[in-house]
Amino acid sequence: MPSAQPRPRNAAATRAAILQSAIEHFAGAGYDGAGVRQIAKDAGVTAMLVNRYFGSKEQLFAEAVEAAFAPPVFVVEESDAVARDAAAALVSRTGPAGDPPKSFLIMLLSVSDPVAVRIVREAIERHVGQRLARQIDRPDRELRTELMLSVISGVLLMRSVIGTRALSEADPVSIAGALEPVFEAIIGAPAR
Repeated sequence: MPSAQPRPRNAAATRAAILQSAIEHFAGAGYDGAGVRQIAKDAGVTAMLVNRYFGSKEQLFAEAVEAAFAPPVFVVEESDAVARDAAAALVSRTGPAGDPPKSFLIMLLSVSDPVAVRIVREAIERHVGQRLARQIDRPDRELRTELMLSVISGVLLMRSVIGTRALSEADPVSIAGALEPVFEAIIGAPAR
């Protein structure tokens, strides 16, 4: 009887599988709750191979955070109506039927570890923070960026994680309509 064929070696695919498994685990349990052995098992590799590719759990976390935070979710690269577009994107990704982004869950569930918090903070600044700041034409754009990101995080938390009744039951168009002027006021956009 012939033996089973060994899995073909593909370093890029193996690394990608480990990274995807890490994102899922960090989004489900945070930095402290996710274990390298379980990440490895779900990626179909050994913990030793995870360490070979990433060096340490901290480095794996840093690369998982980078991969999770890089794609635009609520703030696109360029928008003619940042406040409107961000409000619409936020409402569509939250609530009972919404799916909070992995990046938010990683952030939320990793706040107990100072190293993880630093990694997340730097990724926020490098990705969504820079995307948004480039679209705010004000001298205090960094402050306004972080205020808007704080509102986004608060709505995500209350609507998707805690599931408060009013935010869960409200008409999404009404929520977006209420958020848009808040975002406009924060970013300093002219009122319509």
